[in-house]
Amino acid sequence: MALSQSDLLRLLESLRAADGVETIRVVCERILQELIEAEATARIGAEWNEHTESRTTWRNGHREKTLATQAGDVELAIPKIRAGSFFPSLLERRRRIDRALYAVVMVVYVLGVSTRSVDDLVKALGADTGISKSEVSRICAGMDAELTAFRTRPLDHTRFPYLFLDATYVKARVNHQIVSQAVVIATGVSEQGNREVVGVMVDDSESEASWTAFLRSLRERGLCRVRLVVSDSHSGLIKAIRKVMFGAGWQRCRIHFVRNVFSLIEKGTGEMVAATIRTIFAQPTAEAVRAQLDTVADMLGRQFPKVKTMLLEAKEDITAFADFPQQHWKKIQSTNPLERINREIKRRTDVVQVFPNPEAVLRLATAVLAEMHDEWIAFPRRYLSEESMATIYATADTEALPGTTEG
Repeated sequence: MALSQSDLLRLLESLRAADGVETIRVVCERILQELIEAEATARIGAEWNEHTESRTTWRNGHREKTLATQAGDVELAIPKIRAGSFFPSLLERRRRIDRALYAVVMVVYVLGVSTRSVDDLVKALGADTGISKSEVSRICAGMDAELTAFRTRPLDHTRFPYLFLDATYVKARVNHQIVSQAVVIATGVSEQGNREVVGVMVDDSESEASWTAFLRSLRERGLCRVRLVVSDSHSGLIKAIRKVMFGAGWQRCRIHFVRNVFSLIEKGTGEMVAATIRTIFAQPTAEAVRAQLDTVADMLGRQFPKVKTMLLEAKEDITAFADFPQQHWKKIQSTNPLERINREIKRRTDVVQVFPNPEAVLRLATAVLAEMHDEWIAFPRRYLSEESMATIYATADTEALPGTTEG
């Protein structure tokens, strides 16, 4: 649609009254609108009120669209047609802000900035109308392909003798209700002594079925020959470990164990009991560790018979670390390595408070974990020495494990 003489005069008058940036905005708006109308004419096969044999459909009004540019927001009108659909090729669907701002929104979202703060930031960067929660979600959905690739990448590039498992909970809407969703996380220590994020999943709960599916997905991606799994004593998780992680021992997190002990004693005696239990883990040899557990069980059993029973029943599980190199003991006795990760995920998710769906939870959790993983890889600082890690498989390869299958 060419500009008429009166249109040109009105445009000239508005440009005279505008300042420099506003002039650019007005020209940009008019040029974009003319290009859109020209493309619509080509698509329809006729101008307004023109009768031609090439016409394929008819115009049916316009719908408004705001496009943010460096010169400010530009208000455009997208032609609607009666048959089929039309969207101008020079624009992107659902795009209200330019590509430079997309990256900004994605980064601040992953960093845990609130939607309101993102809105203020976008306005400060030139988008006068700001940005809505739904727009933030649509933009961040652009990360999905990259995050899915990270979450499903092969794990057969190395062996992971140590595997740490834990979960944290966040709120999300499911079937129009706000419910808790478990963010299940797995990290591993490779045979070179480096830490890696090996898996993440979001599910309704930490059931045996969900943990089993998660661990099997790790195996399918190439996770093999795990020697020790470190976790809390969640019943569903324990069953899943025994069902899937063949050939691996299980270390019950000592910190979670002490917390469980606290539920059996009075508050005033907690520090004394905890200090006594800690002596088990301060021994120099595997034999001394297990002997000290028996001693501590007898000592505490005089006043707390339930604690004695609990210690003796958990003896094998809380001392599994002692069968591995002594240099590793402090780092494989608990899920402490995952505690910082959980805190960071909670810090980021607490800003959102309630996610619109579980997929949004998985997106943010994966982004946070991918960021941590990249830091571990980009700035390598061995979690455990490579020399000490080499002894794990050297021993295991010369001594077959009876009644087990390599995992």
